[in-house]
Amino acid sequence: MADYPHPASEGRSANMRANRRTDTKPELALRHALHRLGYRYRKDYRLDLDGGRRVRPDIAFTARKVAVFVDGCFWHACPEHGSKPRANEWYWGPKLIKNVERDRINDAALILAGWTVVRLWEHVPLDEAVSTVVAALGATIDPDPANPIAPGPANPVNPADTAEPPQRNPPATDDPLFAG
Repeated sequence: MADYPHPASEGRSANMRANRRTDTKPELALRHALHRLGYRYRKDYRLDLDGGRRVRPDIAFTARKVAVFVDGCFWHACPEHGSKPRANEWYWGPKLIKNVERDRINDAALILAGWTVVRLWEHVPLDEAVSTVVAALGATIDPDPANPIAPGPANPVNPADTAEPPQRNPPATDDPLFAG
């Protein structure tokens, strides 16, 4: 059993409990942007890989085998924005290093299983993140050679990626492109 530091205050405990594992603001923004382009995906989808390894990409395009992770700068030790905690360094230092090591192991396991892995930092601008994911989707081989339609902005919905319904309706918008 790991030895955990005692919280400095009840306020700090509440703050740490509020940290989300899924549905972070950058992840939601990326998912909404991809959905508006017509892409369909699974969120926080557990992949059971060979060797018993379980990986949960933030966004998974199962038919195209593309796994997208939106990594937080603190939790995944961003070289640009990641900060090192001053309190309880004995606990946080090894924990953050283990997070990065786990990311690399998961990436390698996904690649061995034939998946394309896309890792994005939370600070990457939304348009850049969307274009990175769309490029990765366009670079994958269509699983159905009888279907010549390539996914992308011209044909955004890949029939193989629409097996599940969207989690919710897209938000109302004043954008004339989305007006009925």
